Amino acid sequence: MPLYQLNETFWFPPVTDTMEDGLLAIGGDLQIPRLLKAYKNGIFPWYEGNTPLWWCPDPRFVLFPNNLRISKSMRSILKKNIFEFRINTQFETVIQHCKSTKRVGQEGTWITDAMQQAYVQLHKDGWAISAETWINEQLVGGLYGIKMGKIFFGESMFSLISNASKFAFIHLVQALQKEGIVLIDCQVYTEHLESLGAAFIPRQLFIAYLKHNI
Repeated sequence: MPLYQLNETFWFPPVTDTMEDGLLAIGGDLQIPRLLKAYKNGIFPWYEGNTPLWWCPDPRFVLFPNNLRISKSMRSILKKNIFEFRINTQFETVIQHCKSTKRVGQEGTWITDAMQQAYVQLHKDGWAISAETWINEQLVGGLYGIKMGKIFFGESMFSLISNASKFAFIHLVQALQKEGIVLIDCQVYTEHLESLGAAFIPRQLFIAYLKHNI
């Protein structure tokens, strides 16, 4: 398949035209209308440097809220009320932590300055939300993502102490389920999210969920 070059118009090629690794297009920018169109069609930006890369992998790694898996150790932590869960009280701090927190096996971060600014604007516009773990009035973990219709697109998470990101994720999934969210997009595989119940589904099925729930 050819690699598409985007221009100033907010257009994307069919997601079936991705390369084998899920890469669909290169270029364009992170203007809000383009980002919203991308997510609506199952496409997300993920890149280092200055040139956006747009992806729609097949299969897609997702979590159905009913499949949320909570380990015995996490159930014990939840019962102890060590942490406090909050939504949208420190979005900009959450994304800054996601950007700066060092990760095993990674030299840098894919959250560029342009990416950070774009998602802060998405938050101000009501599309992006943060889920936060607090202890003693200190933010110690969390995640952020995009909510469109009955779909939540997870973007990144961080943890400053053990289990803090898991705590935020579990509470967010439970809260989203009560709101009627039917699918949480995890985008690409991580062992961390697999332990919480995420699994692969065919891209065709994923796109069908988007069409019926956004």
